Amino acid sequence: MSTGQMMGRLDGKVIVMSAAAQGIGRATAIAFAKEGARVIATDLNEAKVKELEMYSGIETRKLDVTKKEQIDCLAKDIEKVDVLVNIAGFVHHGTILECEETDWDFTMNVNVRSMYLMIKAFLPKMLAQKSGNIINMSSVASSIKGVANRCVYSTSKAAVIGLTKSVAADFIEQGIRCNCVYPGTVDTPSLRERIHARPNPEQAFKDFLARQKTGRLATAEEVAHLFVYLASDESVYVTGADYIIDGGWSL
Repeated sequence: MSTGQMMGRLDGKVIVMSAAAQGIGRATAIAFAKEGARVIATDLNEAKVKELEMYSGIETRKLDVTKKEQIDCLAKDIEKVDVLVNIAGFVHHGTILECEETDWDFTMNVNVRSMYLMIKAFLPKMLAQKSGNIINMSSVASSIKGVANRCVYSTSKAAVIGLTKSVAADFIEQGIRCNCVYPGTVDTPSLRERIHARPNPEQAFKDFLARQKTGRLATAEEVAHLFVYLASDESVYVTGADYIIDGGWSL
């Protein structure tokens, strides 16, 4: 076991991540730990994220990524950080006409402002150590592809792309890299919740499946493999890049 850990692709790296309690976040936290990283897994759902502590290398914290004070407090507690992974997000269903100002503000707050706050809090530590790696979660539903009933969600995820490229460009000479992951439809608890919230859940699931030419949805673990690559030194020459992992949905 110890030999395996010594040979881990992320051996010795300290990784801070948001939205680790379920879905892609949970799968990614576990994948990071299995590759030898020390993972500080955060989530708003304290009880759920705590379940990750059964895995060696993972410690958990309750964190609301919309609260600057909580983020700053976490950043003060952590001396060294190699990789920051911003996964927290919310999917609003509807066109612009079905998006109220409160929906707009809430979505932009969770999906974009949270990343701004997290990067702002942890980037100075990375600059001080002259190395750092930031990975942001965007989506194919963004500037990549127009998707029905995803108005504010797509807008927010397009903003994440702009944020990623901006940070990558500004700090490339200081040893910082910043990249973006664009999943398509992934079979996660949050997707299942959204399906069950539709008037006809069975039809909603069929609709999600119909847009995947591969005939199936992605698993959270498949997306986690991509995060491991981007967190590792294998991707050391990669910055400002977009990684689409959508089973060809955006083709």
